[in-house]
Amino acid sequence: MSNLIDDKTLSSSLDCPVVAGKRLIQHIAPRTADVGGIPVNRVLPSRQRRLVGAWCFLDHAGPSVFKGDSAGLRVGPHPHIGLQTFTWMIEGEVLHRDSLGHEQVIRPGQVNLMTAGRGISHTEESVLGESHLHAAQLWIALPQAHRNTEPRFDHYPNLPRWQAQGVDLTLLTGEFASYQAPALSFSPLVGVDLYSPQAATLSLPLREDFEYALLPLESELSIDSEPFATNELAYLGRGRDSVEVTLPEGGRAILVGGEPLEEEVLIWWNFVGHSKAEIAEAQRDWEAGSARFGDIPQYHGERLMPPPLPWKV
Repeated sequence: MSNLIDDKTLSSSLDCPVVAGKRLIQHIAPRTADVGGIPVNRVLPSRQRRLVGAWCFLDHAGPSVFKGDSAGLRVGPHPHIGLQTFTWMIEGEVLHRDSLGHEQVIRPGQVNLMTAGRGISHTEESVLGESHLHAAQLWIALPQAHRNTEPRFDHYPNLPRWQAQGVDLTLLTGEFASYQAPALSFSPLVGVDLYSPQAATLSLPLREDFEYALLPLESELSIDSEPFATNELAYLGRGRDSVEVTLPEGGRAILVGGEPLEEEVLIWWNFVGHSKAEIAEAQRDWEAGSARFGDIPQYHGERLMPPPLPWKV
């Protein structure tokens, strides 16, 4: 999906403070954006929090129901560099196409992972006849050492799933609770989906060297007895060995975390980089139709174009 809000600089900010021996939780309100005709709630990046580990972007799309002549999601060809796009599908089906020639339908319970590296372009469309969409789309900033890696696409239909304390857990990436996800990663990361068929309270084990955030996707929940509304991001910070989460019946949330990325990261439009010069070069190449980003002849429609750069190089 395309970042249509012009966040220019991403960087880690101060951790959550400890008061009276307890680490506070930061509340981050979402803002609304439109991606391919679908309203989304965007919580990363924000002015309050730029990164969680290497996670630099988090959109919650839906739940949406398409009625009448609505075609659903339709995102035209657009480029990426310096990141991985990570899509977790909860409801609905979306067709991914990219300039490497991949065509893949992602279905509920599956992950699509596209590694942009030095450059790739792709499209996303709701499958014909599909009337629902509910997904989380995230970006992972590639560390500077891997920013020019060869682009690739991976599809993960089978993920580790288990139940703990009445909650269904799906490991999306990384290691958690003795499970290992197959997703390719370039930095220490974790992502977990939590779904509660019935009201339940769950204690989640955490790594003290990781920073974490938790986003309620369906229904409000409480974290260490502190309430959070749907789409309100809870930044947990570092230094925790566990957190207690209470979910109502039908409640769902996503936990993301990772080792803090101690590098300056820039984001502009659909580009993630470590300098303004490399982002400006990527934008010029896309605007010029460079072979760097390839093309997607199966898609019938216009390429997406970026707004003018906000800086001079």
